[in-house]
Amino acid sequence: MKITVNGEELTLDTPCTVAQLMRRYDLADTASAVEVNRQLVPKQQHPERALADGDTVEIVTLVGGG
Repeated sequence: MKITVNGEELTLDTPCTVAQLMRRYDLADTASAVEVNRQLVPKQQHPERALADGDTVEIVTLVGGG
């Protein structure tokens, strides 16, 4: 299965959810926003939101500072 994450093509051996993808990138516990095919996926939906072949995922992490 091929998806695009932040503009980079990624090939996955097995289907996964948004939550699993976030763990793959070590972002599961970070403040972030995730869009799949330009639709925001609320954090509470990450465990059940399955990704499909051809999906485009955008992950934006929030950074504090000043």
